[in-house]
Amino acid sequence: MKVLVTGYSGQLGYDVVKCGNNRGLEMIGISSRDLDIIDKQGVFQYVTELEPDVIIHCAAYTAVDKAEDDKERCYDVNVNGTKYLAEAAKEIGSKFVYISTDYVLNGQGNEPFKETDALNPVSYYAYTKHEGEVIVQSILEDWFIVRISWVFGINGNNFIKTMLRLSESRDELNVVGDQFGSPTYTFDLSSLLIDMIQTECYGIYHASNEGFCSWAEFAQEIFKIANKSVKVNSISTEEYKTRAERPKNSRMSKQKLKDNGFDTLPTWKDALVRYIAELYQEGEVN
Repeated sequence: MKVLVTGYSGQLGYDVVKCGNNRGLEMIGISSRDLDIIDKQGVFQYVTELEPDVIIHCAAYTAVDKAEDDKERCYDVNVNGTKYLAEAAKEIGSKFVYISTDYVLNGQGNEPFKETDALNPVSYYAYTKHEGEVIVQSILEDWFIVRISWVFGINGNNFIKTMLRLSESRDELNVVGDQFGSPTYTFDLSSLLIDMIQTECYGIYHASNEGFCSWAEFAQEIFKIANKSVKVNSISTEEYKTRAERPKNSRMSKQKLKDNGFDTLPTWKDALVRYIAELYQEGEVN
């Protein structure tokens, strides 16, 4: 099986390629340096010449706050780029995996969102990711849409690395405590995606590590595992102003995974222990 992975320079794309290679698949990871996905002709030529069996589309414009002022670029990458890749996938008959986000949900309430719940994105970034979902479903038949949240991996920046970096110079931090969701370790998610593409169980899925927490609780667990003496003060969303609105409820049901025989991911605490051990092994933390 030949698999094309966009966003190879990011956290998820990097781990998907690594996982697929370890599982004996032919993985081709590309970044924006290799292919500009907003170049329609370039995308069509590249994909039709390569003829992958599957495209896993991890590339995205993910600067949530910046997107509020950089709407044209955000739309080009997240909507047009997705459209061009989906059209090329249709031409060659390849399966398509679109990596989406918890941000497409409305972020209200306390219950986990089902895969079938109505969407109501609350930021411009979220709007473009929602549009990407719509486009994939309108163009293709053999598609997977996988919504993820609070991503962390070895290749790139994330909340955990930021917290550990700040712990070197700070002994007290304010962290939002009224936004709830599930962290997602790209190592664990990659294995699920490789399992998924070898089936025909198409549809919308939610995939993150099991269990829920707030950002403040996440930070506390990071410092506990890394043995860092940092006091975490839980603050409200209103006390931490951002350009774009964030969802307060990013809890997601994983029922679709279970219904189709896929293993859910390990708990986020288990994933965090393994990830921090990986960071120490790579020499990224002291």
